[in-house]
Amino acid sequence: MLSLLRNRAGSQAGKVTMVELFFDLVFVFAITQISHSLLANLTLDGAIKHGLLLLAVWWVWIYTSWVTNWLDPDRFPVRICLFALMLGGLIMSVSIPDAFGERGLFFAFAYVFMQVGRTAFFLYAIRHSAPHFVRSFQRIFIWLCASAIFWIAGGLAEGERRFILWCIAFFIEFISPALLFWVPGMGRSSTTDWDVEGNHMAERCALFVIIALGESLLVTGATFADQHWDFTVIAAFLVAVLGSIALWWIYFDSGVERAHHRILHSQDPGGQARLAYTYLHAPIIAGIIVCAVADELVLVHPGHASIAGLFAVIGGPALYLIGCALFKWVTNDRRAPPLSHLVGLFALIGLVPMALVLHWSALAMSAATTTILIVVAAWENCSLKAEVK
Repeated sequence: MLSLLRNRAGSQAGKVTMVELFFDLVFVFAITQISHSLLANLTLDGAIKHGLLLLAVWWVWIYTSWVTNWLDPDRFPVRICLFALMLGGLIMSVSIPDAFGERGLFFAFAYVFMQVGRTAFFLYAIRHSAPHFVRSFQRIFIWLCASAIFWIAGGLAEGERRFILWCIAFFIEFISPALLFWVPGMGRSSTTDWDVEGNHMAERCALFVIIALGESLLVTGATFADQHWDFTVIAAFLVAVLGSIALWWIYFDSGVERAHHRILHSQDPGGQARLAYTYLHAPIIAGIIVCAVADELVLVHPGHASIAGLFAVIGGPALYLIGCALFKWVTNDRRAPPLSHLVGLFALIGLVPMALVLHWSALAMSAATTTILIVVAAWENCSLKAEVK
């Protein structure tokens, strides 16, 4: 019988395939939908609800990346599975702007179809594998079925009941990896059961960061093209682009390669993948999306912004630095998060009085946060060179 699993012995064992990159295009659309919808609902309530939607999008993507870490996407049945997931992802993405309105049930059904359907297919694909490996994903399937009840119930409910039920649903999925998918009568899994291919996992998450950064640049370019080009708009555009470059530099200059080396040589790559890539990449992606929203706000209204807008200008970089600091902490031989990142966070917090008391303009706040990001990137680069010497 033809195996649907990757050949781990070959030199191309951890290669990211073209069909995986094709699958990721759906999530470019999903991120765009979230950022535009958040911009239209930039309130505390809107931020919380869109944060939940973002976590759902991230969760379905990272779970699929785990599965394709073992499955061979070049096999015909696996490709068909990914194409079916793309359809579900498109329906989910289209539903995002009205997920707490009339399209809530579409969002819930698409999400459940992707999570439960993909895991069921994977169980079929590994049915002849080692018993402990099969049991591990049977436990995952049970947890996802439990959360599916609340996703569908939330889709059928309205108003705050939907939000509460979906929070319960996501909380079930969020804590399940930390609990090693413990099921009564079946026990719990072990991270050593998840023998992931480190090359593949590290590259997949790095590519998702690129997707988010790319979406940010697309928003910046499209918004800039629609504006009247005066000095302040051009300045806002340059600040936004420099900010995106700084975000790229902070993640990719040193941290991603060290993390890649760490998971590749880890005795427990499954544990590394669970913490560093499944959990800690969520605030990194969230930070990029909030930065994209802030950049669009500053381009449209460089002279002024609401309190919510100014907090987006500060909050996006803060979320990103928190995620990167924790990611680098757990994937490098550090006793604490990088000092450059901690100083950058304190500097961002120091900008809050400037927004609330001194009433700095949106452009001034954006320039300040971008300067902080550039300093953090330069500090990290210099620290790396000092370590090499």
